[in-house]
Amino acid sequence: MLTIDPSKTETPDLHQYMIGSVSPRPIAFVSTISPDGTPNLAPYSFFNAFSSNPPLLIFSSNRKVKGNTTKDTLKNVEETGECVINMVNYNMVYQMSLASVEYPYGVSEFEKAGLTPVESEVVKPFRVKESPVQMECKVREIIKLGAKGGAGNLIICEVVRIHIQEEILNEKGRIDPYKADLVARMGRHYYCRANGDAIFELPQPVNILGMGVSALPESIRMSQILTGNNLAQLASFVALPSESECETVKTDERVINALAGNQQEREKHLHQYAKELLDAGNTAKAWLVLMVQ
Repeated sequence: MLTIDPSKTETPDLHQYMIGSVSPRPIAFVSTISPDGTPNLAPYSFFNAFSSNPPLLIFSSNRKVKGNTTKDTLKNVEETGECVINMVNYNMVYQMSLASVEYPYGVSEFEKAGLTPVESEVVKPFRVKESPVQMECKVREIIKLGAKGGAGNLIICEVVRIHIQEEILNEKGRIDPYKADLVARMGRHYYCRANGDAIFELPQPVNILGMGVSALPESIRMSQILTGNNLAQLASFVALPSESECETVKTDERVINALAGNQQEREKHLHQYAKELLDAGNTAKAWLVLMVQ
């Protein structure tokens, strides 16, 4: 493995290793306003949600490596204590990118990027009309992490209003990730789109105590075909299937063919079949295939 010692690595290189590793990252499209009323808009991918009660979002406005200066966003939130965090979807991703250009102080990125400012209800900075979710925030605290280029300034924001486009809600009134079509930042110039095959559901049985990988039969645990993820899927079950349950798969043609071979071939074919079932999300049948005698 490549091993990095941060103390012996140039900041630009270390930055790329970090953002390439901690990826993808949601994007906070932050709108602020200067004390004289000039709007500002800039994207930040050092961002996430950290609390629901109180509702807190945190993003970091880093000092520039070249020149060791700070961005207009930091100056504005320090002076006004307010901002709006707008989420970015695919329909506005190029406009978001254009707004990241370092225009001179006082220039409105809303105008440069062709985005529509909308008045907020509680704070003075404008919301971005095109954004699927807009969160008005009061800045609770700004934590300076250093004075050198690349150092972050953690901006802790309390959400005081949330505006959600109704078009991205499902029939239960929850945000539908397919409709939201959000975009995330990766390393360098790479982004990813949270839609299509990129979205998948992962059952989280928090109220069920699974048996764990250590409790799996050795032949399954040491399989050369099943992956770590496959083993974890199996290990989420509470108990092994019974013999009578396993009898139900003996009419399956692939199981019949596998059982006709010698021990080595039998295990290979059954494990391969089980893996296909697991990858398709059919863990219950995969267990029956693996335990059939």
